[in-house]
Amino acid sequence: MGKEEEAATTLLEETLEKAGGCGVIDGGLATQLEIHGASFDDPLWSAVCLINDPNLIKRVHLEYLEAGSDILVTSSYQATIPGFLSRGLSMQEAEALLEKSVRLAIDARDEFWSAVNKNAENGYNRALVAASVGSYGAYLADGSEYSGIYGQNIDVTKLKDFHRRRLQVLAGASPDILAFETIPSRLETQAIVELLEEENVHIPSWICFSSVDGKHASSGECFEECLNVINKSTKVAIVGINCAPPLYVDGLIRKFKKLTDKLIAVYPNSGEIWDGKAKIWLPPQCSKDSDFGSLALRWRDSGAKLIGGCCRTSPGTIRDISKAIKGKP
Repeated sequence: MGKEEEAATTLLEETLEKAGGCGVIDGGLATQLEIHGASFDDPLWSAVCLINDPNLIKRVHLEYLEAGSDILVTSSYQATIPGFLSRGLSMQEAEALLEKSVRLAIDARDEFWSAVNKNAENGYNRALVAASVGSYGAYLADGSEYSGIYGQNIDVTKLKDFHRRRLQVLAGASPDILAFETIPSRLETQAIVELLEEENVHIPSWICFSSVDGKHASSGECFEECLNVINKSTKVAIVGINCAPPLYVDGLIRKFKKLTDKLIAVYPNSGEIWDGKAKIWLPPQCSKDSDFGSLALRWRDSGAKLIGGCCRTSPGTIRDISKAIKGKP
């Protein structure tokens, strides 16, 4: 591990230590943007706000910091170069929007920290910024991040080609972490791990999987296959689960603890189920913010080192998680 990687990893470790051993990830970005009036009838989903209303993204980042987040995830989940190009933007404009997603989070973090760090009793930590890298399925916008069915013509090389330039731009914007999210399969896991090596990325990465049954990756593959790929990588510091129902999380943490020595992150959705074809949310199995506080304690005790929320969770959710596992703010 080089000096840059050591420094970045140390920063992550220090943040977790200051948080009491378990850090808090923020919650659903699109959910909160919609509450403030944003509309996402667009294949770019929440990333359309990078074009239409970037100040609203910063506002939501600040709300999550106020709620107690130690990790801010950027608005780049569905922000891809092909997606922006299809909207008629130039390559330069597309790359600038990716950079902006990181800058908005960094600016929010720095502004918030400048305002609160004079009072050591307030319980806040200087948050880290995680640059979101959505799966190939997120770009397709057809729900395939929850199936892993990308078609017969997609292989490791094509997935690396898809992710490469976005990874380069996001890493160049100096986030603290690279967050690969809702990864559905061993194939895409392999592509990411190889790409991190080829690009010699010095920023700690996390790879979080989707799961539709609480036992397997969304592709149906066993997690042991996926984690065996990750365990060989020094570039990936964190593994976990995102945008899966809360009831699956505890069992998956325990499973992952047996399969890897990497840090474990979990940030489930509210329990509502996304129908990718109909593009609607189906009724929840767990969506009360107060439920997440008690669940977070269980997840921490099972071995999770980072806990937050994904789709349909809010600053209220994150506040309850933060209060539960840190007793503050």
